[in-house]
Amino acid sequence: MKTITLYNGVQVPQLGLGVFKAAQGEETEDAVKWALEAGYRHIDTAAVYGNERSVGKAVRESGIPREDVFITAKVWNSDIRAGRAEDAFFRTLDNLQTDYVDLYLLHWPVEGKEYAWSQLEDLYVQKRIRAIGVSNFHPQHLEELMEQARIKPMVDQLESHPLMNNQELIDYLQANEIAVGAWSPLGGPQLPLLQHPVLLELAEKYHRTPAQIVLRWDIQRNIFVIPKSTHRERIISNSEIFDFELAEEDMERIRSLDRNFRVGPDPDNFNF
Repeated sequence: MKTITLYNGVQVPQLGLGVFKAAQGEETEDAVKWALEAGYRHIDTAAVYGNERSVGKAVRESGIPREDVFITAKVWNSDIRAGRAEDAFFRTLDNLQTDYVDLYLLHWPVEGKEYAWSQLEDLYVQKRIRAIGVSNFHPQHLEELMEQARIKPMVDQLESHPLMNNQELIDYLQANEIAVGAWSPLGGPQLPLLQHPVLLELAEKYHRTPAQIVLRWDIQRNIFVIPKSTHRERIISNSEIFDFELAEEDMERIRSLDRNFRVGPDPDNFNF
């Protein structure tokens, strides 16, 4: 498993399992268990997903030492707006049944983000969190945050897939030493990305699945990815991306598929 080193020295495994929309209970527990068995060491959850307890239970029952599993969690918008980021964090700790989180993020750039960030900074200084960051922040949101921040975000997690590669934002973040994580890297169920002719052609060329081609493309862009799946065979297949490399011309072919086609909300225009 390759890692990305944050500017504070913390290492983030490049492949993680996302559990967005995975049901609390057996569905989430099985997915996390299968991922850890397959070699994943990064699990990404959030308060709003409603499955933190299942993530924590699966990690505890895996037999893998807690310090070997990187857990990302996020504070939801209602708690950011209400100034309750610290309270939300301790609820997450209780749900996960752990005494620290590896990476904690502001989920969206909503009103109150500056005060919420100051609470995350305090928790980081107290060593309750190993790294702090944001999700779905554009440059202007980061600039607003940095007007009052003491600590620069270490991560920005954002939508990125071949039809919406977000490369300009990724370049901006990486130039400012902010690591990048990609959610919905395979496009999601509403976007038949993996049937794209170019990806099918590259899959045949490399003797891989289209999903493996896309995830390998992300790994070579020096970002980390958190594909969601609750199917054991797909979880295993998605992990088999570290034993081959895409040629630069094929990286460019995938980059050229960009159509700025979002599957998720626009961080500049959302209403939740």
